[in-house]
Amino acid sequence: MTDDDERRLDSDADPARRAGRKPDGEILPTERLAMNRTGSFEWDVATGVLDIDDAGLAVFGMDRAAYEARPEALMERLEPSERTRIEVTAEEAVTNGSNSYNIHFRLPLDGGDTQWTHVQARILRSEDKTAHRIVGVVRDATAEVTHSAFVLDLEKRRQRQTDIVEQTTSAMSRAVTVDDVTAALTGAGALARLAADGLTLGLVENSAVNIVALSGESLEALDGLGSGELDRNLPLADAIRSGRPRFITSLAALARRYPALEPHLGRLRFQAAAYLPLVAQARSLGGLALFYRDRTVFNADERILCLGLAAIVAQSLQRAMLFDEEREFATQLQSAMLPPRIQDIEGGEIAVRYHAAWSGRQVGGDWYDVIALPKNRYGLVVGDVQGHDTHAAAIMGQLRIALRAYAGEGHPPATVLARASRFLAELDTDRFATCTYAQVDLASGAARVVRAGHLGPLIRHTDGRVGTPQVRGGMPLGVSTDFGDEEFPETRLDLVPGETLVLYTDGLVEEPGTDLDTGVDALRNELSAGPAGAEALADHLSERLWERWGSGDDVALLVLRRSPDVGSSHAPRIHQYVHQADPQGLSDARAIVRQALADWDMAEFADDAELVTGELLVNVLLHTEGGAVLTLEVLPEPVRRIRLSVQDRSSTWPRRRSPGETSTSGRGLLLLDAVTDRWGVEPRGEGKAVWCEIGSPPTPADGTPSPRP
Repeated sequence: MTDDDERRLDSDADPARRAGRKPDGEILPTERLAMNRTGSFEWDVATGVLDIDDAGLAVFGMDRAAYEARPEALMERLEPSERTRIEVTAEEAVTNGSNSYNIHFRLPLDGGDTQWTHVQARILRSEDKTAHRIVGVVRDATAEVTHSAFVLDLEKRRQRQTDIVEQTTSAMSRAVTVDDVTAALTGAGALARLAADGLTLGLVENSAVNIVALSGESLEALDGLGSGELDRNLPLADAIRSGRPRFITSLAALARRYPALEPHLGRLRFQAAAYLPLVAQARSLGGLALFYRDRTVFNADERILCLGLAAIVAQSLQRAMLFDEEREFATQLQSAMLPPRIQDIEGGEIAVRYHAAWSGRQVGGDWYDVIALPKNRYGLVVGDVQGHDTHAAAIMGQLRIALRAYAGEGHPPATVLARASRFLAELDTDRFATCTYAQVDLASGAARVVRAGHLGPLIRHTDGRVGTPQVRGGMPLGVSTDFGDEEFPETRLDLVPGETLVLYTDGLVEEPGTDLDTGVDALRNELSAGPAGAEALADHLSERLWERWGSGDDVALLVLRRSPDVGSSHAPRIHQYVHQADPQGLSDARAIVRQALADWDMAEFADDAELVTGELLVNVLLHTEGGAVLTLEVLPEPVRRIRLSVQDRSSTWPRRRSPGETSTSGRGLLLLDAVTDRWGVEPRGEGKAVWCEIGSPPTPADGTPSPRP
């Protein structure tokens, strides 16, 4: 199809127009007015005589000589359905007391045409309301009915085109990325919204066409006819290269213009296509092809509609491409500021996740870091610089490096944050930052945690419970220095083997319109329900909280799990940390001990072990300033027995007392003597451990039982 063919398309579409006439059946309103005929009639209801003038007979196409002056002579010319409709209308008007009626009906003419005829009648009644005469006019109403139908059809078509534009504009207005644009063009109901049977979207990339979307009937879906060089003689590439639309109205014309398509004609099920270049601000972005099964012509309105749709898609694509470019820039900037990799750690496993805010170049200042420290310790950092712009990201990068340097020098956590606050205050910025820093010794499980206006950590215990340690905090970094308050109190936590420490930024739990506690509770629930491993748990939190992460804020997540110590099948072992501010933890620990002994087939010792567990833990929670680590294990040799240990951070050893009969305390060690076979106290790092054994004690070679300590 040549360009001249396209220009002649509208005028050649109808044989009548090629002959210089208007299409068959099309009559101009002026001609209809000239043809309009009107006559009158009078009907004597009593005698049944219908008197009609010559003009009225002409409306019915009858001669005076052939007319018998009765209604049946006219009615017999009508189709039965129309005849019945007229009779019912007149009868209802006469019987229900109406004074008039009117009706349009179709009247077959001798030449095979159909005429729309209109009767408007007035019913004359006597004093008793009986109808005795009907007078009225009859006229040829074909012109007005046809014109009305034409106008109605035109209005429907224009409304349909308006709906297509409005719906497409609405769908494109919600598209942010190129993927969003393609989803809007190919998703559910998209083809119906475009009033097409197929669609192809191709983008220009490095002097080539890359097909990024296909839907329904499509030429480019066939092998070898999609993506490729722009200089190929194919319709989509041609439209993009020339910048001119191509309207295809027959497959034969398609093959003549693009010979490479001829072998594929038998596989095509569409009859027409519109190939539309996508141009925005003089830049060729690609091309859009729309395919139609039942169309063989594009009139002027339809061509304008197609070009309008192409303009809408082009503008949306330009906006989406710019967003994607900005997004890539922001992602690369943030990636450059964060650690390229997290090293493997001894005694545990660690996983990090970072989610950048979905807002183009509005990058955030969230960060995480893992710092290797002397004596097999690690510094864990999660923080957030105020703001969502490149300046916040730049401040984040500088602050991360400074904090890493201070931690690497061996300073205690409180000093690390104090120096980081001073560093931020000395920068030429008005930004502040929140941060949580934890220094962890995985060999002992000790963690020293400090906060600077940030959310505290969560701990997932070995039984799946999630604790919220009461970690004291200071003011945000930068602000604390400005106010002369660089105090960041340390909180000591203990991670028993198998427990997990979770640090995060507020983007994980903040959602517009909801309370922060609601978000934290959601995180606690997912943390409790998630898998045990650090990587698997981080993936679980990412998947389950992904919608919350899409709320427009950055998220940094750090998960550290201390390696579990389960002993062996013959000598199992469990560890449980009981926080001082968690009274429920005491009850949970007793239940865990009872359940473990039942699982290890040693239920006969459960009562004694549960009693001792409660006594030792209560002593720690009442008489020390920290929590306690409970260890329950089975000693297999020479006789299988239970060993229970409670470790705390107090250096004060328990001492025997002689309580009176009315004393309410002082009987703890007496109870150990009575219930256990052996017990003792051992120094453990900064504190001590009180241990006991329950079961048959080992017997020395001489056969005498081992003495109590």
